[in-house]
Amino acid sequence: MLDIRLLRSEPDFVKERLRSRGADPAAVDAVLDLDTRWRAVKAEGEGIQAKLNAESKTSGPRIGQLMKDGKKDEADAVRAELRELGDRVAVLDDEARTLAAQIDDLLFYIPNLPHETTPSGGEDDFQIIREVGSLPKYDFTPKAHWDIAADLGIIDFTRGAKVTGSGFVLYKGRGARLERGLIAFMVDLHIEKHGYTEWSTPFLLSRASMRGSCHLAKFTPEMYHDAEDDLFALPTAEPALINIHRDEILDGRDLPLKYVAYSPCWRREAGAAGKDTRGLLRVHQFDKVEMVKFTHPESSYNEMEILLTDATDVLDALGLPYRIKLLASGDISFSASKCYDVEIYAPGADMWLEVSSCSNCEDFQARQSDIRFRREPGAKPEFAHILNCSGVALPRLVATLLEHYQQPDGSVVLPDVLKPYLAGDVRLAN
Repeated sequence: MLDIRLLRSEPDFVKERLRSRGADPAAVDAVLDLDTRWRAVKAEGEGIQAKLNAESKTSGPRIGQLMKDGKKDEADAVRAELRELGDRVAVLDDEARTLAAQIDDLLFYIPNLPHETTPSGGEDDFQIIREVGSLPKYDFTPKAHWDIAADLGIIDFTRGAKVTGSGFVLYKGRGARLERGLIAFMVDLHIEKHGYTEWSTPFLLSRASMRGSCHLAKFTPEMYHDAEDDLFALPTAEPALINIHRDEILDGRDLPLKYVAYSPCWRREAGAAGKDTRGLLRVHQFDKVEMVKFTHPESSYNEMEILLTDATDVLDALGLPYRIKLLASGDISFSASKCYDVEIYAPGADMWLEVSSCSNCEDFQARQSDIRFRREPGAKPEFAHILNCSGVALPRLVATLLEHYQQPDGSVVLPDVLKPYLAGDVRLAN
């Protein structure tokens, strides 16, 4: 959620930044119109309350004296005036609460403002920040992962669709072990090398939690929802990790807090029908390792660069070529001010595949979830900056590993770093 004080002081700036990401700037005027009314109502109510407070100090003795003097009608008139003032304050308080709720509802659906280093433009206006590694060359025609997996019998796409539906897959035998091993490998890397604290979170979250992380503002159509209990299946572990500290004041001396969690993720992928849907390219349930940081505001962009490196360390360890894209303002997520995507190259499918998105949301989510910190005991609380990054998503990583490390005989020889997680045998073969 944006700070309403920014809308009051710099409405044109906010509108310009919203336009840069394709959002409707009219919402700013709507908020400010309600805010003007809210402030007027609050001022009137506070003025009447002050008058009521002042008169209440003298009204008791005054009414008593009037009654003693036999002036009951005048005493009743004083009482009526006080009741009228009290009733008016109650009406104004109700109106102020209603206006405040309307303001919050409008603010909730206004996206974050792009950072000054986020380029303007749409989906195709990204900047390639760097490319790492060389694309593989083969003396045979490389196969796509869906053919490799079928030939090796490690993923069953047909039965996955049978037991659940389109967009769901079954990992089998060594394929299931590979998936499980990759999760353990990545979590271990982030804990042991990067110093993250691991959490095992619920896979279902309350509406309050999904609202706190701002996911309800944009992603509700894509989330799986249990209406009876009003619980949402995780689209990623990010909202679970963020809401650990919802409505809390952190000790600023503990920042940055660095959290990592594995979770299955569920997404309807609304509007994605027919787009890159073959194999593991776009599925409704997948596994992902997620990293979240809570930082001081002044250090969050430096922490973002470190976070990005933590994610790409996974790919470096696995020997996969990748590229880092700085997304344009019209392509960043709802809560983000700046976002990098990390893509790996799948030679069989001949595609660059996104496996990580690294975002700095600044204090946008912290305002919505009321996550603050004190720099020292007794200091005024400030909103933390919150960052998130995939570390990394599994389906496209598995797809790329199979395609990148395929051999002429149809086998796949995976990197040695995975040996401890695959019982010492990194060769997948019939």
